[in-house]
Amino acid sequence: MKTTKTPAGQRTRAVIYCRISQDRTGAGLGVDRQRIDCEALAEHNGWDVVEVYVDNDVSAYSGKKRKDYQRMLADLDNGAATIVVTWHTDRLHRSPTELEKYINLCERRGVATHTVQAGVIDLATPSGRMTARILGAVAKQESEHKGYRVARARMQKAMAGEWGGGIRPFGWGVPTDETKTVVDRKTGEEVEVPALDMNMAVPEEAAAIEQGHEMLLAGQSLKSWIRWLADKGFLTPRGNPIGHVEGRDMLLRPRNAGIAVYKGEEVGTGLWEPLVPVEKHRAVVAILMDPNRRTSPGSTPKWLGSLIYRCGIGTCTETTRVTKAGGSKRPGYRCPSNHGGARRADKVDEYVTDLIIERLSRPDASDLLLPGPGDLDVAALQKESEEIRRRLTDLAALFGAGQISMVQFTEGSDVARAQLEGVNQQLARAATRDPLVSLVGVPDVRKAWKAMDLEQQRSVLRTLLEVTIRPARPGRMPDGSYFDYQAIEVRWKRGA
Repeated sequence: MKTTKTPAGQRTRAVIYCRISQDRTGAGLGVDRQRIDCEALAEHNGWDVVEVYVDNDVSAYSGKKRKDYQRMLADLDNGAATIVVTWHTDRLHRSPTELEKYINLCERRGVATHTVQAGVIDLATPSGRMTARILGAVAKQESEHKGYRVARARMQKAMAGEWGGGIRPFGWGVPTDETKTVVDRKTGEEVEVPALDMNMAVPEEAAAIEQGHEMLLAGQSLKSWIRWLADKGFLTPRGNPIGHVEGRDMLLRPRNAGIAVYKGEEVGTGLWEPLVPVEKHRAVVAILMDPNRRTSPGSTPKWLGSLIYRCGIGTCTETTRVTKAGGSKRPGYRCPSNHGGARRADKVDEYVTDLIIERLSRPDASDLLLPGPGDLDVAALQKESEEIRRRLTDLAALFGAGQISMVQFTEGSDVARAQLEGVNQQLARAATRDPLVSLVGVPDVRKAWKAMDLEQQRSVLRTLLEVTIRPARPGRMPDGSYFDYQAIEVRWKRGA
């Protein structure tokens, strides 16, 4: 940007530098006000402004690269101007290292710095450099204090359930009567939109989150919940289909259980109404984070033992898949390592199903059930969890104040986190449902089994049995069939 020259003869060449660290509206109003004041100062002194450099929404203290600042330094080094005009010295620097580089450049090229607020900073003199360094130190201290205040404010907001910004989380954010100004990303124009109350749950989405917890606790998969969401027409807050990653993140979100999070760490109980009890949240997290329950990506299994039955050829322990490979007309369980033949999938599943139904039809089937969570005091566990988290916070404060060493902080934190993990496991057990509950004690186990969907049946299979498919004997079996049932090796995980 250039100003019109006056007939006052030769005029001093100057440049203007403007910066604002946080532009909340995106409209650039802060830098515009700085530019107007700087241009007025240049006009008052009769300087010719040859360029205006602007870094909008960039902090000088963060260390983030400022493109226009770097371009200004390069131009000054090439003799573009001998005066730098800025609103205040803290617009130029908040880092002592950066200031020293600027001082060296100004000394080398004879550049003077003039500010609207702090007057002239003559970097060619010892007193001017001292003034610049003092102002820089003050600016750095202000930035550090601001950082501390912002961190404390954000932590308080997290505890109060106030949203820190960004796309609203699924399940939360009811429109209010108030509005707020935002910048349309496509047009760049300011628009008024309804403000959201992030402490209030969106009823339909909250019910969907609760449904997801119920389905996983009943032995169904994450995929089944995602299909349920699609059938009901649910989308992400951005209006996109909900995929595996999005769905998993939705159920893992501590906010659902009223747990406040700051910088990725749980910091205690929030001040909003949870969508699900803490114990249900812990149980679902345990399910989703358990590596033994993860299945490989791809199509949903259509057979009872797919990716569950193990190959028993030699020392192979791969899980089998159902295919029609090798010219077979019927689907069969095969090892992915492609050694050995296939075993008819329908026959194997029928045999395993009969074993499960027969065992659960016995009078002592109730002995297979795990002890219930009736002996767990959920309220006491939650209180213990809060106390451990408070201890972690206190340890961090003591270390920050220099009252304990790094070794003491690390050891104390490790112990507290191990205790917290134990409490979380107990909370998860309080809501975990035994997959066998819906089959034990019913009048007709086979009828109840058929009423289950495949995912629930597979959950029962995982709970009760470990099935290994060994090489079959050739020829006709003693019962007259050609299917070798003895090659299906079964180990009962609960009650043989």
